[in-house]
Amino acid sequence: MEEMEEELKCPVCGSFYREPIILPCSHNLCQACARNILVQTPESESPQSRRASGSGVSDYDYLDLDKMSLYSEADSGYGSYGGFASAPTTPCQRSPNGVRVFPPAMPPPATHLSPALAPVPRNSCITCPQCHRSLILDDRGLRGFPKNRVLEGVIDRYQQSKAAALKCQLCEKAPKEATVMCEQCDVFYCDPCRLRCHPPRGPLAKHRLVPPAQGRVSRRLSPRKVSTCTDHELENHSMYCVQCKMPVCYQCLEEGKHSSHEVKALGAMWKLHKSQLSQALNGLSDRAKEAKEFLVQLRNMVQQIQENNVEFEACLVAQCDALIDALNRRKAQLLARVNKEHEHKLKVVRDQISHCTVKLRQTTGLMEYCLEVIKENDPSGFLQISDALIRRVHLTEDQWGKGTLTPRMTTDFDLSLDNSSLLQSIHQLDFVQMKVPATPILQLEECCTRNNSATLSWKQPPLSGVAAEGYILELDDGSGGQFREVYVGKETMCTVDGLHFNSTYNARVKAFNKTGVSPYSKTLVLQTSEVAWFAFDPGSAHSDIIFSNDNLTVTCSSYDDRVVLGKTGFSKGVHYWELTVDRYDNHPDPAFGVARIDVMKDVMLGKDDKAWAMYVDNNRSWFMHNNSHTNRTEGGINKGATIGVLLDLNRKTLTFFVNDEQQGPIAFENVEGLFFPAVSLNRNVQVTLHTGLPVPDFYSSRASIA
Repeated sequence: MEEMEEELKCPVCGSFYREPIILPCSHNLCQACARNILVQTPESESPQSRRASGSGVSDYDYLDLDKMSLYSEADSGYGSYGGFASAPTTPCQRSPNGVRVFPPAMPPPATHLSPALAPVPRNSCITCPQCHRSLILDDRGLRGFPKNRVLEGVIDRYQQSKAAALKCQLCEKAPKEATVMCEQCDVFYCDPCRLRCHPPRGPLAKHRLVPPAQGRVSRRLSPRKVSTCTDHELENHSMYCVQCKMPVCYQCLEEGKHSSHEVKALGAMWKLHKSQLSQALNGLSDRAKEAKEFLVQLRNMVQQIQENNVEFEACLVAQCDALIDALNRRKAQLLARVNKEHEHKLKVVRDQISHCTVKLRQTTGLMEYCLEVIKENDPSGFLQISDALIRRVHLTEDQWGKGTLTPRMTTDFDLSLDNSSLLQSIHQLDFVQMKVPATPILQLEECCTRNNSATLSWKQPPLSGVAAEGYILELDDGSGGQFREVYVGKETMCTVDGLHFNSTYNARVKAFNKTGVSPYSKTLVLQTSEVAWFAFDPGSAHSDIIFSNDNLTVTCSSYDDRVVLGKTGFSKGVHYWELTVDRYDNHPDPAFGVARIDVMKDVMLGKDDKAWAMYVDNNRSWFMHNNSHTNRTEGGINKGATIGVLLDLNRKTLTFFVNDEQQGPIAFENVEGLFFPAVSLNRNVQVTLHTGLPVPDFYSSRASIA
């Protein structure tokens, strides 16, 4: 409860609020303090003069400065502006809470009336000492501000909880400790005063006497006066204006400025806002829990820094003692450097602990205050402050999330003793900061493989104080072999293409700068796709080739043969893909197979030494490489036929299939290197590529037997 005390004190007088009123900016002031900081404005700035000139639209007019509305002027009668414009300039002082307070331009007139009933000087202006927004009062003066009865109730409970033992109210000199309380008389008695003033006979025999603590509770729970409308003082609040966000009475709805506004039941809105405040407190409670854990972490860091310091000093002393007299002359200076670094680290962490402790105390105070407000049973009073409290809770929660819970200092000492050539450089012996970059961290959530490509991402450790000039990414060969460099540069993300399918790669990265290289990161294991997914490549195809269906379907209207390659190349493993004949007229002879990237594109596939193909018509087929025709095989293709191509780089063979049947013997053997799927077309033949297919079962079983 002690953390909440700051929430219950007036920013002007520094004492607990007495008869607090709510300003349009949602801040509170004692009624007496509000009167004390009134400032009289020129006649031309008064609300009456503005209404007379037709320029005023509100009951309370803020001084015209930045025209930033806190509430809608047309809806609530409030217009919010950031400070004085034409009001007289007055020096400001500081309240006990450290808030700027604008004193009155003249002493308030002597009066025996209460602050609420005492007349307010004409054309008075009041400035909120917390947000410094200013407004000019109308004829109602301070009576136009609603009273914060919820805050009064919280203060009463807080003061009662802090009070000492209850005293007898009838002792004439030194009051004794009360032993009972009469609920009907509402008086605390000690035993002698009870026997003398409240005998258990006659009419008093029916009175109920309870222990003092129970009596205090019953007093606390006694209903307080219901708040009344500020515009119609004889009417109680009965509804809630959604547009103006304030309780209103029935006269405000019938004839006041809220007659056209949306209103809801007071009780329903009371429960809704209590629920919203409770939900907001849940989030803030989580932040407070994190802050407590963070404080524990910081305190542990202090211990760790001290332990590291002891360890570092011991190592330093051992090295200095080994260097005999020359090192002894230098040892004191080096220890001083270490201690300075030690104190710097401790100061940074302790400052952060202090800052976080203060912030947590404020948060806890706000939480306890909000919890006490939630206990309040006055719907009208609660709704008068609930919006402001909800905003404060969200704002406080957001402040915790802006890097507040991140240590500003590491526990390690980034210093290293250079003990090479000690005798020659004894007079130049000094600390050398660890210039080698820290080990990079692979960001697993951003690393992935797709088809036969791998994307890797990494970063420097969050608290690394040494910058890296670049990074070196290394991968093995996919078979557990030696690592090799695949990227050197400043970027922290790299995509490596052209990997083997169905292979497992190990990847690692290290940072470097002018001093040297960091240790390697942890090794990341990457698995490429088991089967190849690819399409035809428009970039390398002959210009007469026509593409469609996301580059999976190709055709050619030229009479001459034209070649198109697939986007993916193979140099390892077993790969199988199929092509379906969508259009086939006049018995042309398309060719299917594999080729090097630099194959001729304007002749039939297989005419040069860069392609291995099978060309086929409606009756028969041939294998062709370097313009050599071999293995004529009966059986051709027509519309709807399916041609399969099986490239087995493990056994170094190329085999063709037509409609799921092997076409002839193994077409080519001893094929090695990098091969791309290839097709040559002419005379309007159209084919569609199908990839991502497993190796046919009969071939897999045959290969396992072999």
